[in-house]
Amino acid sequence: RFIAKPCAINLGIQDSGPHRAQPNAILEKVFTSITKSPDGKRLEGLSKQLDWDVRKIQRWFRHRRNQDKPTTLTKFCESMWRFTFYLSIFFYGIKFLWTAPWFWDTRQCWYNYPFQPLTSRLYYYYILELAFYWSLMFSQFTDIKRKDFLIMFVHHLATIGLITFSYMNNMVRVGTLVLCLHDASDFLLEAAKLANYAKYQRLCDAFFMLFGVVFIVTRLGIYPFWILNTTLFESWELIGPYPSWWLFNGLLVTLQVLHVIWSYLIIRTASKALVRGKVSKDDRSDVESSSEEEDVTSNSTKGIFSTSSNGSNRLNGHVAGSQWTGE
Repeated sequence: RFIAKPCAINLGIQDSGPHRAQPNAILEKVFTSITKSPDGKRLEGLSKQLDWDVRKIQRWFRHRRNQDKPTTLTKFCESMWRFTFYLSIFFYGIKFLWTAPWFWDTRQCWYNYPFQPLTSRLYYYYILELAFYWSLMFSQFTDIKRKDFLIMFVHHLATIGLITFSYMNNMVRVGTLVLCLHDASDFLLEAAKLANYAKYQRLCDAFFMLFGVVFIVTRLGIYPFWILNTTLFESWELIGPYPSWWLFNGLLVTLQVLHVIWSYLIIRTASKALVRGKVSKDDRSDVESSSEEEDVTSNSTKGIFSTSSNGSNRLNGHVAGSQWTGE
């Protein structure tokens, strides 16, 4: 409100929403009480009742769905908040872990386990991360529904479970490594979104490419060969298997599966950007497509990115393209 909004206004981002639907009591009642996406049979009935053609009624429902979406200014402010948090918590984690012996030697995570002291800096690092991921868990149900809802839901559950479980079992040393590793790429994604909202397309593309490189290096390289190596093999060697060992590593492996899925989508999106000069689709985009674009191009392609009325594209979470209007 006091920082992000003035920044957005200075960058020329207007607080204007999408085109509003024409007031119609009958259609509004259907929209609020029955369905937001009527099928063909219902559309035919409404067409006869209102003496409107079916295409006009479809357009009305698209406009009505779109008018509830947040404005670009709102999305800019939310992304700036996430960017600020991710960047701050990442540098906090790096500063804290730089002097920690287990940052340089992962076997230190298991020496004298579980009798390892919980310092105040480590405690605040954990509690801040846990609070943030709980907020993401709850806000997912009020945000625009996206096709990756289930994947993100599983991700948030696994993350919260890991943070809570590792804290209760005093596995906080290896837990800090996991948290810091995951924060390394997230602020780059939010920076790319901010650049897109401000219409700095080259900067947006650069941030996304950098995000893709960091994401793949950390999630497919460092994570399995550094984190999973110490939790699966070094812990087994130094302290032996224990009942919670299976659950802990099961959650970590679940995260790795999600990393592979997201990395595939990022690589596919980036390859299309390199070939075409821009990204036209994204499987993780909003379920809702833009009304005005559909009205103009009825034969438009369906798929990864849905194109909005100003030519931008939508993205949420960890996969993006060269244009990103819709988060």
